[in-house]
Amino acid sequence: MSRADRVTSETFPLPSFVRRMAREGASSGREDLGMAEQTIHFDDGAAYEQMMGIWSRFAGEIFLDWLAPPAGLRWIDIGCGNGAFTELLVERCSPLEVQGIDPSAEQLAFARTRPAARVAKFRQGDAMALPFADGSFDAAVMALVLVFVPDPAKGVSEMVRVVVPGGAVVTYMWDMFGGFPLDPIYDEMKAMGLAATRPPRLDASRMEALRELWAGAGLEDVQTREITVQRTYSSFDEFWAINLKSPSLRPAIAAMKPADVETLIARARARLPADADGRITCSARAHAIRGRRPK
Repeated sequence: MSRADRVTSETFPLPSFVRRMAREGASSGREDLGMAEQTIHFDDGAAYEQMMGIWSRFAGEIFLDWLAPPAGLRWIDIGCGNGAFTELLVERCSPLEVQGIDPSAEQLAFARTRPAARVAKFRQGDAMALPFADGSFDAAVMALVLVFVPDPAKGVSEMVRVVVPGGAVVTYMWDMFGGFPLDPIYDEMKAMGLAATRPPRLDASRMEALRELWAGAGLEDVQTREITVQRTYSSFDEFWAINLKSPSLRPAIAAMKPADVETLIARARARLPADADGRITCSARAHAIRGRRPK
């Protein structure tokens, strides 16, 4: 499985994310993507691992290479899900402490089965009301989470609150406007006029939005980076079966007419040509940002 990544430059100010959201409305970017207004629940840790955990690890490895954090830090992993990124923290960063926070009991149960649980502790919690005192950690991270936080600015402010002065506040998020791993299916559904559930705050995945959020939180030494990764599936059938585990796609496809499902499969297959061995390779792009709480 191959990976590629590239660096972008990192300065702001940029056009105001907050002003643009007010101008275009909080639903900006949803209707033109066929956004359906259901809540997305990630409650199956094993299914999530197959569908997204592998992608998360690929992007997370490059993200941690970029951060190059010292050993012995106290980390909080907000929206840790089934612990895919938490596992990377424990494996690669020799942390003194890791607290994983997520709203899903089922995802946390899966996370506790990982080897990382020898170091990491997992508990239910809300990204906008973290159950920790001010200055409890050296670093706060959200991995592929920010678009699911109802108020991203509040989520970032909570990250800032729980780190010490000089502490790191970092995230990486799929670019939901052309870099999401499920785009080969989403794009074909959109072309067919079909709706699928999308996260509530898609705009928070834009690089300019991340810079705006980090600047608004008063963070210093802000840097950004674009991460591109690839994943190879043994066949289109494997790609389709794994991605049907998505809690956003599964109900939408289950509600479709059989003929529409067959058309969707044919369209997705056509945009993902197989190699001589029948394998298909997909690309995804994430936006990453880091900053420090002022001392």
